[in-house]
Order: sequence, then structure tokens, then C-alpha cells
Amino acid sequence: MNHSKSPLFEIHNTEITYLKGVGPKRGAALKKNGINNIGDLIRHYPRRYLDRTNVKLIKDIRVAEQAVLIGTVIGFSFKKSFKRNFFEVLINDGTGTVSCLWFNGVSWISDKFEKGDTVAIFGKIEYRNGYSIIHPEFDKIEQNNEVINTGVIVPVYPSTSELKSVGLDSRGFRKIILNALDKINIELIEYYPNEIIEQENLISISKAIKEIHDPKDSNSLKKAIHRIKFDEHFFFQILMAIRKKKNTDSSGRSFSQKDNILKKLYQNLSFQLTNSQINVLKEIRNDLSNSSSMNRLLQGDVGCGKTIVAILASAIVIDNQAQIAILAPTEILAEQHFKSFKEHFDPLGVNVGLLIGKMKAKDKKQVLDNISKADINIVVGTHALLQENVVFDDLGLIIIDEQHRFGVSHRKKIINKGFKADILSMTATPIPRTLAITIHGDMDISIINELPKNRIPIKTKVISQTKIESTYKFIRDEINKGHQCFIVYPLIEESEKLDLKAATTAFNNLQTKIFKDYNIGYIDGRMKKEDRDKEMSKFLNNETQCLVSTTVIEVGIDIPNATVMLIENADRFGLSQLHQLRGRIGRGDKLGYCFLVKSKDDTTKRLKILEETSDGFIIADEDLKIRGPGEFFGTKQHGYLKTGLADFYNDGIIIRNARSQAFKLIEEDSGFKNKENQLIYNILNQHYKTMLELVNIG
Repeated sequence: MNHSKSPLFEIHNTEITYLKGVGPKRGAALKKNGINNIGDLIRHYPRRYLDRTNVKLIKDIRVAEQAVLIGTVIGFSFKKSFKRNFFEVLINDGTGTVSCLWFNGVSWISDKFEKGDTVAIFGKIEYRNGYSIIHPEFDKIEQNNEVINTGVIVPVYPSTSELKSVGLDSRGFRKIILNALDKINIELIEYYPNEIIEQENLISISKAIKEIHDPKDSNSLKKAIHRIKFDEHFFFQILMAIRKKKNTDSSGRSFSQKDNILKKLYQNLSFQLTNSQINVLKEIRNDLSNSSSMNRLLQGDVGCGKTIVAILASAIVIDNQAQIAILAPTEILAEQHFKSFKEHFDPLGVNVGLLIGKMKAKDKKQVLDNISKADINIVVGTHALLQENVVFDDLGLIIIDEQHRFGVSHRKKIINKGFKADILSMTATPIPRTLAITIHGDMDISIINELPKNRIPIKTKVISQTKIESTYKFIRDEINKGHQCFIVYPLIEESEKLDLKAATTAFNNLQTKIFKDYNIGYIDGRMKKEDRDKEMSKFLNNETQCLVSTTVIEVGIDIPNATVMLIENADRFGLSQLHQLRGRIGRGDKLGYCFLVKSKDDTTKRLKILEETSDGFIIADEDLKIRGPGEFFGTKQHGYLKTGLADFYNDGIIIRNARSQAFKLIEEDSGFKNKENQLIYNILNQHYKTMLELVNIG
């Protein structure tokens, strides 16, 4: 496909070192921080803006307001207070005098002023024996000196200590970005067709890039932000649309609705399905019966009953003589699924197998033989299922549990084991809608948002360290009733060694003093897998009454006897993570209690959200608002979700409009053959190449 290039690409690819004001030293620092060329630099968007259009006369200023003042230096001097030295500059504009004070960086600032200089200063007005501004920002106004921070809306750029050390603080970034804008001061070719521009009321890309970095006024800035945000969401959605189109266009298998096994299984249930489960099952059933391959994400809150839906969906495929593979991220979770599936299918003569790493070679070989001969109808396994020697007779349905724990390559390996197999992915992490249609925009999404009728809501309480002794007493009382408990310590990557030490020290204290009369287990992420599994199995079998953990408690693990969870330093976790953790308790018919120990008073309000609601979707919304998408998922799983201005919490309307336009374009011109769509294809290749490659994986 021969697509013409615009000047946008040529200029954007100019190496950053050659830009005026950069040079080798700054260039090296910028490259270390992912800014390699001019294109990268102009996509280094401000994180916020300061409105400095408010130029005032000194006679009109008020205490506590922020203002820009322009005047003449009438004097400066070093002064001493009873605490420390400071530097004072007096500015007069003919209507009054204001004192500028610097307590830090005095030696640097002292030679920046001379009597008679005309300067613009910006800051918060205070009153100390007259009007004053502490540590004001300033511009020296000379005939040949460009004033870049006065009387305008000033962008504030993100920076690092390394960049600041070479003069690239926010002010430094502003200077070199203005140089970059001068370099690309040509009419950049618009890549959207006129139809999209008009329908979405978008300003041109040229204008948007200029205004985002150097806005004329607040209205211009608003329009520029809207355009850049639309772009970011549009190209994410284009990728989702391509992938979804690829899936829907590929003919799949149709599983006719024979209900022999399904009916028997349904009749054997000892409980009623919720309305939400019934609706989701209908959606899955429709997918399985039509000729397009199913690619559906089933998301639901912890304990909402996703597993039984997966079991019933499997029954439809079994009725059509095809096999099912269930992929779980850990051996413990795989064993639990095996137990659940076997319990429901054994009475119906359906064979369920298990394939995990720790099995003996002889047992593995037998399972592999049975899979290849279709003597096993359903196989549950871990990464062991992805091995080349796992060959299915006729794989019809792939169920991936906690799908975010598997990478693209894992997904490809399991898909290649079947012929046009349907895929049902599951997650216990409720995902806000705006984020779901971005991350999983290529999938159909089903939501279970109802808990089973017998599920008792967990009682959650935010406590301070002063209440810890009474909480320990409560835990001992629960253990004496025959129940079990979790005690969780945070393990943060940046302070992993310190956190591990704190957790092991706490464990020793709990074991030797506080819970010395009970059996206590301990797990952390650094332990060998077999040791972790051993400790977890002991807890599952009630051989240990209390498990101390550093957040490696597996999602989805059912321990009906666990009724209490104590989470230390709870303010170091995200809300969704805390919600996931507390979902490990109260999974039986007993009341569950979760205690969140705060280490800071100012986090109480945030943690109180968990006291007030057990709705994972409400909690997920709050978490997204506070932490952003990268933290929400963890950058390791979704490192490709790099955004500039996109805000997945507040951009709902923009996301929906961008999605609508992207899906319409791909539906009408999936090969980008129309001339008006070719520049969009260029942008995809230029900035989203890696993600575009992922589209080719099922």
C-alpha cells in the first residue's frame, strides 16, 4: 500500500539533539527519558496550566490572590531574619511597591537583578509589613529578550531530576518546545477526512499542536485539548476496530443448541442463578450458536458466580462433541477449577482432566493421551496447557481465567491448538466502562453485577494503629470459633527489600507472641513456587489458622472458612486491589470482617469508600479517578497503555464518539484503500506500530 507522507512525519523525525537549545548533553538526557525526536518532544504535553493573563497594578492587588505584576527594580539586598538569611528585591510600578523574597537558592538568584531592570513577577500575594511574594517566578523584560511566562496561559511540563539537572525544568521545556513549534511552523497536513472534522467539531492538528503548548486564551486551549484527546482515543479505538473486524470476518463454528448435558446440569444445581448470570449465559449461548468466532470478556465482582456460568457454557460445547480448555494462572486456582468442574460433570459421565507442572511424568503422559483421543472432554490447566505436546482432538472452547495474567503470546499458543475455537475470557477485576472499551474494545463484554442471594456482605472497618490490639483479640476469638484469618502486608516494588523485612519481622512477632497458641503460615512472592503452594494448601486444609501474606493471595481462591482479613498500611494499596483482597474472605455462609489499618490520617476519606460499598464497579470508578489506568492494571500487564492527555475517567463522551468514528471507518474501509484514509494509516504505522502488530494475534 503506497501512502503519501506529510511534512508532519519528516519534521517530527528530526533528531532531538539538532534542535536549537538542546545540544548533546540535553539530547542525551531527553533520549534517556524517551524523547528522541521533535515528534516526541511536541507530544510531551503539559500536565497542567497556570493562568498568567491576570496582569495587575500593585495598587489593585489583594492578599491570597495570584497575580502578574510588571515593574522596575528599585533596590535589592541580603537580609537576616532570626532563623536564616534571605534575599529581597523591591519592585515598583508607579502605583505601589511589592517585596520579592527568596529563602532558598539565594546565591543563584542574587546576581539576576540590577537597579532599573524591568521585570514581570508572578506569585501569591502575601502581607508582611507591606505586600510581598515569596519565591516568585519572574521574567526579565528587555528589548531583545522574549518574555515567555508573562501575561499568558503558561504550560507546566512534567520533568525528572535528571532533566532538571541539565536545565530542563518546566521553564526549560517551554523554551525548547517553542523552538520546536517554530521549526514546524508550516501548515501540517490534516489526516482526518472532512466528515470526521465536521461531525466532531475538531480544530486542525496544526492549530491543536500550537495551542496545546502556547494557548492564546482558555477557549483556544479547551479546543486544543479536545482535539488531542480525540486523537489519542481514536487511534486506540482504530486498533480495537481492526482486531474486532478480523474476528467477526473469520468464520467460526456454530454449536447447535442440543440441550442434553446442559439440561441435566441445570437441573442438578442446588441453587438458583441470579438474573445477571442468566442474562450473561444467554449472550454466551448466542455467540456459540452463530458462525462468527466468540471473543467475549466476562467480568464480574469477586464472588459473583462466574465459574458456574463457565461450567454451563462448557455444557453447550460438550453437547456438540467438542472439547474445552480452561487456562488458569496458578496451580492452586487450576486445582480449584478442576474440583468445581469435576463435581458438576462427573455425575453426567463427562470426563474432566487436570494438567499442571507438578504432576508426575507418568500421569502427565496419560492425560496428554486422553486429550488427544478426546477421552477427556474438559481439561483444566496452567501454562502446562501451552506446551507443544498438548494436542486436542477437537478444541471448541477456550476459557481463560484472570485473563490479564496471560500475555499475547500465551493467548496465541492456546488459540493455535484449536480450529476456530470460541474464546471466553474472565476477570474478577471490575473495569470501568470507559476503560473497558479502550483496553478490551475488540471484545464483547458481559457483566455479572449481582451477588448470589446467600452471600453476606463483608463488614469493612478503617482503623488506626491504636486499635490494633483489640483487633488481634477479635481475630483470636474468630480462630477459637474454628475460623481462619489473613493478615496482609503491602509489598511495593520500589521498596521491596524494606517491605519484605517488615513483613517477616511482623510474622515473627505474630508467631511468637500475639498468636503463639495457633499455627501460622507465611507466603511472599520471593518464595519458591512449591513452597508457596505448600503453605497455601495447608491453609486450604485448615492446618494453619492464620496466613500472613504480602499480597500474593490468589484471586479466585475459595477458602469458605476464612472470615477475617487484616490489611496493614492499607493506604499503600489501590481501592480495587483492597476490594480484590477482601474478596478472599466471607465466601462461605459465614459473616466476613475486613480491617483496613491506615498509616496516614489524610487517607481515611479514600479508604472509607470500602466501608460504604461492596460494589466493585463503583470502587473501580473511584480507583481510576485517583490512580489512573496504568496503576489500575499494573504497568507490567498493560504497559502499552501510554497516554498523553487522555483521561479515562472524565473522557466518556470523547471515547464513545472516537469509538463510533473508528469502528465506522474500519467497517467501510478496513484496508485503508480510500485516499482520504491513507494518512490515518501512516499515523498508525508511525506511532502505533507495535500495537498494530498485536492486532494480528487472535
